[in-house]
Amino acid sequence: MADASVRTGHPNDAPAIGAVQATVFRSAYAGVVPDSVRMQFDPDQFASAWRGSMTNPPSGAHRVMVACAGEQVVGFAALGPTNDTDDAVPDRCGEILVFAIHADARRSGHGSRLLNASGDTLRANDCAAVLTWVLAADEDTRAFCSVSGLAPDGAWRERVVGPEGETAREVRLVASL
Repeated sequence: MADASVRTGHPNDAPAIGAVQATVFRSAYAGVVPDSVRMQFDPDQFASAWRGSMTNPPSGAHRVMVACAGEQVVGFAALGPTNDTDDAVPDRCGEILVFAIHADARRSGHGSRLLNASGDTLRANDCAAVLTWVLAADEDTRAFCSVSGLAPDGAWRERVVGPEGETAREVRLVASL
């Protein structure tokens, strides 16, 4: 069995996080946005943004967790307080802002370990619930989240994902911690 772990991400993980995000997003957004938009999901640009946000997080409650196979980062989750304020959102709710596991590392337990560690981290920050937004068209991620206890609460949004105003529909999933 390979060495598998989850730990807090560090700025030096940014290139690996950027590569995972670009790969996962290019796949997840296939058929959702034009190919010209998907090809702009650039690992170096993502890495630069992650390096900056890990060096200067928006708040003390924001964290990046990484899933590792040995020393290799194969997935990540960005966590923080939620900005959702509608009445359907539970009190003391944290948010998984981004969750991604590289396709080559799926079905090896990395996603479950990362999701459990994310829940533990949010709970340690006094969160009683968690929410995340998932692409409506991403059946695999929605199924994984559902099996893990996250359920749709009926909310959806159109997220701008391209330079010409291209959007993708997302649904909100929620769970108690």
